Amino acid sequence: MRITQIQALRALAAILVTLFHARLMPGGFIGVDIFYVISGYLITGLILREIDRDGHLDLPAFYQRRIKRLLPTSAFVLISTAILSWILLPAITRANLGKDLVAASLYVSNYLFAWWQNDYQNLNATPSPVIHYWSLAVEEQFYLLWPIFILALTKLSKRIYLVTAIGLVTFFSFLFSIYQTRTSPIWAFYGLPTRAWELGFGALLLFIPTKVFSSKLIPWIAFAGIVFSSLRYDENTAFPGSKALLPVLATFLLIASIQVWPPIFNDLGNNRIAQWLGGISYPLYLWHWPALVLPSTFLGRPLHIRERIACIALTLLLAELTHRFIEEPLRHKKFSARKIYLGAITTTLVSALLAVGITASSSSEISVRGATTTKFTLADVMKKPEVYGDGCHVNYGETKSGYCTYGDKNSKNVIVLYGDSHAAQWFPALKEIAVANNLKLISLTKSACPAVDSLRPDQGAFKMVHCTKWRQNSIARIVSIHPLAVITSSFQYFTPPANYPNRGQWWSDGQRKLLKNLEGSATHIIYIADTPRPLRDIPSCLASRKSASCDSTEKTPVTIIRGFDIIDPTSWLCTSFCPAIVDGVVAYRDGSHISVDMALALIPQLSAQLRTRHIL
Repeated sequence: MRITQIQALRALAAILVTLFHARLMPGGFIGVDIFYVISGYLITGLILREIDRDGHLDLPAFYQRRIKRLLPTSAFVLISTAILSWILLPAITRANLGKDLVAASLYVSNYLFAWWQNDYQNLNATPSPVIHYWSLAVEEQFYLLWPIFILALTKLSKRIYLVTAIGLVTFFSFLFSIYQTRTSPIWAFYGLPTRAWELGFGALLLFIPTKVFSSKLIPWIAFAGIVFSSLRYDENTAFPGSKALLPVLATFLLIASIQVWPPIFNDLGNNRIAQWLGGISYPLYLWHWPALVLPSTFLGRPLHIRERIACIALTLLLAELTHRFIEEPLRHKKFSARKIYLGAITTTLVSALLAVGITASSSSEISVRGATTTKFTLADVMKKPEVYGDGCHVNYGETKSGYCTYGDKNSKNVIVLYGDSHAAQWFPALKEIAVANNLKLISLTKSACPAVDSLRPDQGAFKMVHCTKWRQNSIARIVSIHPLAVITSSFQYFTPPANYPNRGQWWSDGQRKLLKNLEGSATHIIYIADTPRPLRDIPSCLASRKSASCDSTEKTPVTIIRGFDIIDPTSWLCTSFCPAIVDGVVAYRDGSHISVDMALALIPQLSAQLRTRHIL
């Protein structure tokens, strides 16, 4: 029997996630957590009712129902997305697309995306069009293990053992989620062990008498929890961990108190639109992400508000058609067990073969179309500075740089490069300058941790506590070295904490702290102003359209306080505009950093600036 209120909650969950990815609801990602509580409640209920009715659970039949319910729709959307991506996206992205398709088709994408460091809350310039399949993988892994767990526990004579075991799994999963959200947030976000407690909350609902939730205030309190977390959480929220408790508990209470929902909740939940959205919620979730990301990636820029709304309308249309012609007919059609398993194997093989074909059609060259066609090797354009490969560009979670010494290692004339990845982008040039001028170069750089000593909110894998400790260690090392020059730079577009009302003041205060920390530590304290800011992922843009349409990079304003010796590279990269290709060199390796070849091409300009300061 279908519970209309549960259907309404499904609709709410799907809409919240869609609005989040359309950048219309900052905390809409909690829709996934609502889905998990609902799934835990419904699946556990189905299992227990069958055991109570028949005295046992038919595991093969259970798995067959899950396959029939989920696989046709997910496989159809996955294969459709793959074909559309193949057509619309540049050939240079196909190798990664093929890899992602294999992960999604095998229902292990949650772990592989974590391993590949795809941060769902903070997606990069060219995100995977199938990354949202991670949540489906979590559910499938749960469906595989949970019935066996429940079946084993029901063999015990007393129901209290079952309740206790579910409670313990939920409790320890929650504790592990809190721990791993702090220590390894990407694995916490994607992993079943750190999400199982959300499904466990739904399962525990079955063992609590409904009279416990008879107060008419409960639905209102729960609804307030959903609204608060949807509006107040954002991509900077450490998640899941303890923050996920609010939407999970709110969903738990909404389901538990269905019998006392106020009339307005029932009217909203039972109306035709809500029930329709609940009915198509599964294909709606599957279609919303490719419908939003493929147009954006094809255009090479973020979508405007009208375009995002149009993509949501397209999502609703695709979801309805998929529900009507794929999901419902196949869900209710009678198939033998052999046909179900054969269908599952066939769709998996088709997805895998399609992934192989897409990967095989990938290109290692960027053919730039202008007055003439110029070809660049993708590996050269997207190559990262040497410090990324030798471990000297410190990553998330690390707090100390290694030896990281280059050039003439015996020289007494030392220069230090200090800052985040926008400092590291200058490493190739500085290394060549150091070699040519018998200088010792020490590189101290860390991802997403600017030299400017400002506090940043935690975001995804970035934790401010690690950044602060790394800064302290780096400054202490600089002071002990007393180099001829400290050369620093920072990405200028980080988001300030919510409690900092003035962005400019936040950045200036951080520069003052940096300058104070470096005072007296070096003969020269040089700040290379931030490079121009691309509005597109430049390699992808050049691979898919004429080069002139990629010349949309914006000049970064120089906002550096007095006291630093400032070098402004803007005129080296821009004239009246900032082209994607400068003097025959692709200027940017992605949507943020100058390429290694561009840094090397700018050695004469950078050398001249250092020479005027008598560093060379």
